[in-house]
Amino acid sequence: MSTLVTKDGTRIYYKDWGLGPVVVFSHGWPLSADAWESQMVHLAANGYRCIAHDRRGHGRSDQPWLGNDMETYADDLAELIETLDLKDISLVGHSAGGGEVARYIGRHGCQRVAKAVLVGSVSPLMLKTDNNPIGLPLSVFDDIRSGVYADRSQFYQNLAAPFYGANRPDATISQGVLDAFWCQGMQGGLLNQLACIKAFSETDFSDDLKKFAIPTLIIHGDDDQIVPITASALAAISCVSNATLKIYPGGPHGLADTHKEQLNNDLLTFLKT
Repeated sequence: MSTLVTKDGTRIYYKDWGLGPVVVFSHGWPLSADAWESQMVHLAANGYRCIAHDRRGHGRSDQPWLGNDMETYADDLAELIETLDLKDISLVGHSAGGGEVARYIGRHGCQRVAKAVLVGSVSPLMLKTDNNPIGLPLSVFDDIRSGVYADRSQFYQNLAAPFYGANRPDATISQGVLDAFWCQGMQGGLLNQLACIKAFSETDFSDDLKKFAIPTLIIHGDDDQIVPITASALAAISCVSNATLKIYPGGPHGLADTHKEQLNNDLLTFLKT
């Protein structure tokens, strides 16, 4: 397997497909780089080099006790980019991975980044606070933590339905996709995935988004039951100076599978412009 070892000794797995301009993907919770395979195959077939890593504590990467926070996730991404000496890259982040992309730019700037795409991203802030009344109450994330801790396997099986909109009357998502969600989730560590809930829900990315000095595409489904669009994409668009918002009518959270062809085409079009 292709891996790198970070400064704190954590081994990070990544896949590296294709040749050409570089696109780096950051996946959502509780998944792995496998969540991006359809997009990676499509873009690689169209002349791009596609790289995706398993966040620490997820997938095939190490499951360390420390560093399960957005700052370290962003620094791990920076080490991957610097180790492979990647330049003029396009960063694509989904859900918690969108937060990771935002915090990377907030901490490391845009020197190596040409474009960014946020898909169903948790940015700018998911949690309801006095300054963010449109967010979700802390009890929502406490319930997620309780469910994961009590019976992670069953919780992920249950979560797959709203993640992909399979609980909607007109849903066409296959059982195989729902099973793949469970499989990816169960690869990660319980400790790490519990800590990641706090990281993706309580981190405020507002200042990070203001540092996006690059063309940015924000994609979100208006039926996202995991990261509601009001506190995420509709709020994020006002924070990024050079951003385009594309809303998928009826789209759920797992757009990489439910709207695979549309997302593939939108990514390719944006990368070419």
